Amino acid sequence: MKKINIIIFCLATILFASCKKSFLNEEPLDFLSTTNAYITNKDFEASVNNLYTRIRAEFYTSGEQRPFDYVFGCDIVFDGQPSATRHTNMTAAYSPLSTEIPLIHWTNLYKIVAETNTIIDRIPGSEMTDAEKTLMEARAKFFRGMAYRTLTYLYGAVPLNLTEVKSPKTDYVRAPKAEVLAQVINDLKFAATNLPAINAVQDGQINNLAAYHLLSEVYLAAGQFQNAADAATAVISNANVGLMKTRFGVKSVDATKNVYWDLFQKGNQNRKNGTNREALWVIQFETDVPGGGTVSTGIGGSYQYERHFAPQIINFRLPGSSIQPFRYPVSDYSGGRGIGWAIPTKYFSDVIWQSDFSNDLRNAPFNFVREFTVTNPAHPSFGQVISTTNPPAGITVPRRDFYPFQSKITTPGDHPDGMFENKATLLLKASAGGTYADQYMFRLAETYLLRAEAYLGLADPGKAAEDINEVRRRANASDVLPANVNIDYILDERMRELGSEEKRRITLMRLGLVYDRVKKCNPYYTDVLPTYNLWPIPATEIERNNGAKLDQNLGY
Repeated sequence: MKKINIIIFCLATILFASCKKSFLNEEPLDFLSTTNAYITNKDFEASVNNLYTRIRAEFYTSGEQRPFDYVFGCDIVFDGQPSATRHTNMTAAYSPLSTEIPLIHWTNLYKIVAETNTIIDRIPGSEMTDAEKTLMEARAKFFRGMAYRTLTYLYGAVPLNLTEVKSPKTDYVRAPKAEVLAQVINDLKFAATNLPAINAVQDGQINNLAAYHLLSEVYLAAGQFQNAADAATAVISNANVGLMKTRFGVKSVDATKNVYWDLFQKGNQNRKNGTNREALWVIQFETDVPGGGTVSTGIGGSYQYERHFAPQIINFRLPGSSIQPFRYPVSDYSGGRGIGWAIPTKYFSDVIWQSDFSNDLRNAPFNFVREFTVTNPAHPSFGQVISTTNPPAGITVPRRDFYPFQSKITTPGDHPDGMFENKATLLLKASAGGTYADQYMFRLAETYLLRAEAYLGLADPGKAAEDINEVRRRANASDVLPANVNIDYILDERMRELGSEEKRRITLMRLGLVYDRVKKCNPYYTDVLPTYNLWPIPATEIERNNGAKLDQNLGY
């Protein structure tokens, strides 16, 4: 018994001593945890790389529908396949109870906010040098600014949190939109001052000019027009950038095309070797590379731009014949493997081009495709051209299987080898549908149009017209007179220059003009209401925030 008591006493002594020394506390040595994940510069680089992935997912790759919420329901396209999970039924699509549109974007954008706040809060305790700390803070503040900018455009007043959340929090309140914009401006000013020059970063990395471009846009949202003009000027006047006005890039030897076409050819989007001076920030896609976003054997991880915006011509038939006139899917100007979900409004495909239909380079037949050649040898009309502008009797345009589209949405002849059923004939596999090219987030032509908007706000239509005409002259379009410049004209010019590449909802919600432009340009959305100039706060967020009242937007 004495021996047992001695053992128990010794064991108790060991346990007591161990507890005093936190013997049972886990000290991670070979895996990441909240205590050791933000120490070295490599740790922070990993988190920033994840932010790039989150941005790419939010705006480009998070499936076949959600990235296109930034285009559907506006003035540029309408739904070829009605669905409550897109925008055909706006009452259902924008319901606070929806688990789709309002909730998913709210969640994704706040995840970006959360990660940037963690980065910023952990910087002081890191082992980084002062220069590394400043750069990391600039990167984090750029992404936080971009996330909050998008949130406040989409939802108006939103909860504004600037620190890492380490425990459950259920007492958020909405900060006024002006307060959120002021914080975004502060973040982007820091980023613009401290991010590297555009010629000092790798392709795809954020840089000082991308920050100034975004800052100009947010100044416009805040009504600070002179500051918006100044920020845009910081970009436009930089010696490292300029509008591309002469042929360039991988296919510039093709004399049948033009410089606007060059901007969107696979391999031309980046600044590699100083070739494309117009690109400010380009979202990167690398096929069959871990983390690259796309694979050569399927559509997964890609930007499903082609799938949405090209017509589903496999279903098209000419009157009097049941034979399919077009081979499909083909890597040519019939649109690859489009399924006709994003049908252009007549305003986009016809009205805005009327004054310069034949001479505007952006409207050239290979940039805005309106003619389709019958490619099925078994069809009686083999070799003939079918036009969307002057369709055969009995054919209405637009419709899901036949409409004009911008060729920038696909990569004719440039799909990955793994996507071809027969490369010699350009026949694609059924798994095609992605767009295998890097994508512009910001390019200089848009900066000119932002500055034009700023000058309009400053009641200087002369300077506004000068900036618009810089863009129009590159396109060989006629000059606009100062007297004709208003916000509708600028929005039309954005449509002409940026078209389907623009995240149109960002622009229209920034201006509060979704309702106005849909009523004017898109008769297909008959249930649009002024309410939809903002999305609702998701009901689940209101319900779980039981420590304070999270007010709902009016009309919901």
